[in-house]
Amino acid sequence: MIVAAGPDDRAALETLLSARIDRAMFPLANLRAHGLGQGGFASDHPNATRFWLVDRHSLVALTQEGMLMALLDGTPDLTALRPALDGLAVTGAVGPAAAIRPVLAALGLAGLPTTSDRDEPGFSLDLDRLLVPDLPGTSLRPLTPDDLPRVLQWRETYIGEVLGVTGPDARAKAEADLNAWLARDSHRLLVHRGKPVALTGFNAILPEIVQVGAVYTPAPLRGKGYARRAVALHLAEARATGTRRAVLFAASDAAARAYRALGFQPTAAFTLFLLATPARIAA
Repeated sequence: MIVAAGPDDRAALETLLSARIDRAMFPLANLRAHGLGQGGFASDHPNATRFWLVDRHSLVALTQEGMLMALLDGTPDLTALRPALDGLAVTGAVGPAAAIRPVLAALGLAGLPTTSDRDEPGFSLDLDRLLVPDLPGTSLRPLTPDDLPRVLQWRETYIGEVLGVTGPDARAKAEADLNAWLARDSHRLLVHRGKPVALTGFNAILPEIVQVGAVYTPAPLRGKGYARRAVALHLAEARATGTRRAVLFAASDAAARAYRALGFQPTAAFTLFLLATPARIAA
C-alpha cells in the first residue's frame, strides 16, 4: 500500500528517517526545515518535500524542485507508485542505490536521457575518530560576499565536472547554490598563506549529523592535500559544536581515498541521477 503522507504522519516519518539517518540526511533535513503539507507541498521552497509511505516501513519523497528520494525496507511492491505520483515533475533522484534504482524503474524514468547517472560509494564517520592532517600555513574561514566571483567560477566548473551540466544552466545553478550557502553559513574556504585553495561544505545539517558536499579544489592545486585538510577542519568545527557524526558520497576514486584518510568507513552506495530534461510522471 502506498499512502500520501500529511501533517498527521510527521512522527512516523521522523521515526523512519531517524532510524536510517546515515542514508536519510536530505529527506530528514527537508522535513524538519519545511514540514508537511496536506495534499501538496508545504511551501514553494525548492526543498519543500512531499512523502509517500510504502507499506509503513518504506517511503518515497519528492522535492518541490523535482528531486526524488527513497528509503526501502526490502523489496516492497511499487506498482502503485506511478499512480500515486501522477502528474508530478521529476528532475532527478538522489539516495541509496538499493532504493533509488527500483523507484526509477517503477516510475519509468530509468531509460531517459541524463546528465548524470551513476552510483557512488557512501561513507560515514563517528567524529570522535576524525583524523585531522597537518598542513602548515593553512586555515579555514567562512565564505564572504567578496569570495563570490572566485567561488562562482569554481562551483560552475564543479557542476560541469561532476553533474554534467554546462553553460547558462550551470551558471544559474552555481549562483543559486552560492546564495544558499551564504544564507546558511554552510561552506568554508581553505586558505594557504592568504590564498584560497579549496572549498568544502555541508549539503545537509542536523544537530546530530552533517552531510559533506561540494568539496572542490581547482585542477592546478589538486594532489596537495588541500581538500582533505579543508574537510577535516570543517568537521572538527562541527564536532566542537556537538555534532557527532558525518556522512558523504564520493564522486571519484581520489576523493574516496582522501575521505578514508580522515577515518571515513564505507557504507551503502548512493545514486546520483539527473535528467537531461524534467519528466512528468504519467499513470
